[in-house]
Amino acid sequence: MVYAVVRAGGRQEKVEVGTIVVLDRLAAKVGDNVQLPAVLLVDGDAVTTDAEKLASVSVTAEVLGELRGPKIVIQKFKNKTGYKKRQGHRQDLTRVKVTGIK
Repeated sequence: MVYAVVRAGGRQEKVEVGTIVVLDRLAAKVGDNVQLPAVLLVDGDAVTTDAEKLASVSVTAEVLGELRGPKIVIQKFKNKTGYKKRQGHRQDLTRVKVTGIK
C-alpha cells in the first residue's frame, strides 16, 4: 500500500492513487496535471520523511473542476452602541484526482 501526505493550500492531505481531493483554488484549467509537494511517503513498511529523498518524489494530480465551498456568515455585534455588521464568504475550491505517486 502506497500513500503520501501532501501539502496543499496551507493544509496537509493524505492521498493515494485514485483519491479525489478538494483543495484551495489552483491556477490550473480542467484537465491539466499539477504536481503536489510530498511531506511524507509510506511504501509498505518504508516510511520516508527526509526532505532530500522527498524532493525526488512526485505526486501528480489531474484537475477535475472548480467549485465553491459553503457560505460562511460572519456577524459582528457591539452591545449598546448600535453597531452590527454582517458579512458572507464562499471559498474558491479545486477538485483534483491523484493519478500517480512516484
